[in-house]
Amino acid sequence: MGAERAGEDVFREFLIAVLLHNEAVADRLGLRPLDVAAVILLEMRGPLPVGAISEELRLPSASATRLVDRLEKAGYARRVRGEHDRRTVTVELVEDGLDDYRALAAGARRHLDEVGARYSPEQAPLLVGMLDGIAAAYRTATAEARDA
Repeated sequence: MGAERAGEDVFREFLIAVLLHNEAVADRLGLRPLDVAAVILLEMRGPLPVGAISEELRLPSASATRLVDRLEKAGYARRVRGEHDRRTVTVELVEDGLDDYRALAAGARRHLDEVGARYSPEQAPLLVGMLDGIAAAYRTATAEARDA
């Protein structure tokens, strides 16, 4: 039980560190932590409809709309109407508006690269698989918590 407990504590410390970092980034950018999550999502996936942002972040559509409003007001994102169907609207990042965010992200990446350097290339798939599994577990738990 001792080693098991220690692992659980390490994992909880990891969660706290990620949450606090996201909060610090949000504070520096004048955003909310969920807004930062949306910026990261748009960085990974590219332009998305508000409905897709709502689904990915497990938000009611009205909350996702307000989130996009905040990102637009802060200069991080913009809504773009479809070229062929003007009713289609996607949200995309504003490249010129992301300098502060990218500077903060670069600091985190530098520290994460230092951690990654401790592991061999053969260990990378195991670590990535574990992180992918943890992300899936939390997405499921988030959906359950919001639906409860």
